[in-house]
Amino acid sequence: MSKYTVVDQETCIACGAAAPEIFDYNDGGVAFVILDENEGTAEVAEGLFDDLDDAVEGCPTDSIKVETSPFKVLVD
Repeated sequence: MSKYTVVDQETCIACGAAAPEIFDYNDGGVAFVILDENEGTAEVAEGLFDDLDDAVEGCPTDSIKVETSPFKVLVD
C-alpha cells in the first residue's frame, strides 16, 4: 500500500517529534515533508513506514496527515 504525507503547518507546534528521514523544520521550527517540500505528492518509501507511523502517533496536534493517494494532483 502506498503512503503519502503532509504537515498541516497551521497547527504544527514545532515539537520536534517528526522523523528526520521524512521531515525537516523551517526557520520557525515548523515541520515540513522533505520528500516533496510538503506537497503531499511523493510516495513515502516502504522502509520508512514505521518511522512515519511513529511520527504520526507522536504528533501532539495531529498535524501530520497520511493518505494512500497523493494529496494534490499534479497537472502537466
